[in-house]
Amino acid sequence: MLPLLEVLTFLVLLFLPLALDLFYVVFVTKVMILGMLALSFDLDWGYSGIMSFGQALFFGTAAYTVALMSRDLDVSSVFVTVPVAALVGLTLAFLLAWFLLLGRRTPSVIFVALGTLTGSYAAERLAAGWTYIGAANGISSIPVLTAGSFEFVEGVPFYYLAFGFLLVTYVLCRLLVRSQFGLVLAGIRQQETRLAFFGYNVGAFKAVVFSFAGLIAGVAGGLYVFHEGFAGPRIVGIALSTQVVLYVLFGGVGTLLGALVGVCVIEYGSFVLADVYKDIWPIILGLVLLLVVVFRPTGLLGLVVSERERIGSYGYAAVRRRRGGGRP
Repeated sequence: MLPLLEVLTFLVLLFLPLALDLFYVVFVTKVMILGMLALSFDLDWGYSGIMSFGQALFFGTAAYTVALMSRDLDVSSVFVTVPVAALVGLTLAFLLAWFLLLGRRTPSVIFVALGTLTGSYAAERLAAGWTYIGAANGISSIPVLTAGSFEFVEGVPFYYLAFGFLLVTYVLCRLLVRSQFGLVLAGIRQQETRLAFFGYNVGAFKAVVFSFAGLIAGVAGGLYVFHEGFAGPRIVGIALSTQVVLYVLFGGVGTLLGALVGVCVIEYGSFVLADVYKDIWPIILGLVLLLVVVFRPTGLLGLVVSERERIGSYGYAAVRRRRGGGRP
């Protein structure tokens, strides 16, 4: 079922601009870019057990970097800005992984969560007070992203640029989690002590996937800042980091596709509720999210995808059969 849903999703996205007006084309473009950010978190948490509460740190830092390049160096080529954004996300994630994951002692989930959360909070406060990058006002009037003489203007051109990056990112993530490396990640998530006993360098595996997730978040940030034409403290802070966690939990952790579903439903739901219930829409949305997380821990995708198809719960069925019941 999951492969079929994946193919259908990308086929719909491929032809969607033919049925939408400009406003919704722009809206879906933003959703796809945020979907890449959600994919990076699903790799960390859904497949590796790394609770990163600071994905916006890599996203926002990359966004600020390419925004400064476009403002101060007049560089807006996609062949320069996107690789730079990827490198920034990768480097920053590796440095954080080196500090949080590669110590002598195995870090706890709480330690990593608080460490990444602290990094995101510190970056937001720094961005809000640093006048060179606009402080609380951020960086605005960012030029159009280009490829030679071609301009990726807001609308269909930028839509298909974002779609291409999303498709490539999704395929790479799917190949990764279905590889032998991915099976090791699943083993680490469920039985980290046993994997370490068998001789696997658990910290190194986590650092690799954490760094790769940072690269994806960096690319998403580089695209986002040109699409929105603005970089502000919020895109590097804890509010967006927490929002990414909700995207994945709501859509379905450990599925990849669930990350995209979560972004789409929450962003569109927020848009509709804010228009209809202007004063209380955050409360309504919060209650819906709470109900789904509590009563459907596998997220919306868990309604149609079996637990066996979710790499995040790999092996649980066999364990239940041996033990005659619930989860270990």
